[in-house]
Amino acid sequence: MANLLRLAAIALLTTVLGTAGILSCLVMPNGNAVLPLARIWARTILALCHVRLRVEGGEKIGPPGPFLFLSNHQSQFDILAVVLAIPLQFRILAKQELFYIPVFGWVLKLSGFVGIDRGNREKAIRSLDRAAERLRGGTSLLIYAEGTRSPDGSLLPFKKGGFVLAIQAGVPVVPIVIRGSRQVLPKGSLRIRSGTIILSVGDPIDPGRYTAETKGELMEKVRTAMERQLGG
Repeated sequence: MANLLRLAAIALLTTVLGTAGILSCLVMPNGNAVLPLARIWARTILALCHVRLRVEGGEKIGPPGPFLFLSNHQSQFDILAVVLAIPLQFRILAKQELFYIPVFGWVLKLSGFVGIDRGNREKAIRSLDRAAERLRGGTSLLIYAEGTRSPDGSLLPFKKGGFVLAIQAGVPVVPIVIRGSRQVLPKGSLRIRSGTIILSVGDPIDPGRYTAETKGELMEKVRTAMERQLGG
């Protein structure tokens, strides 16, 4: 019963703050008013669910940016962690299906989050082009490097798109590793458990020495950094 009440409260909170986010985009079309609301949303959900967040290395991502954050992905609670841990205006490259969710998806679209259809190569390339424009315009971006949630917490194979984007945009790549969120809400489950989520920020990596032909080396460098953080 307690879990059902939490889920109902989360749905209500998402609807109320999502509606506020939509209205804020009408006043500020750049979408920058949405993140402060999202931080209230994230903080409230964590408190409701008795989940603590610990951030390690947050001082590495102060302003001005922009940065391209490449994160692992273990749980739907990951978005709460990154929203609270990243102290900058940023957007997320998210799967297109999320944009079809009433209210939540509308806020994503209006505030400038970028949807990607991984089942359609041409559309995916256009999405990466839009993401590159955002980075060049000074807005940081977060991408889940694996493209989906890991069922067991181990790193899945990385998608290439984020690394192509990093090389095109030429902005520092920051590895982010999230631990503990899978224990709070595993993939495929709606049962929320209390616990602690640890978000570790790695050292920024300059993509300037890499090209489209050597993107595999950049992928390996980021993966090594993330595996080291996971082991910590």
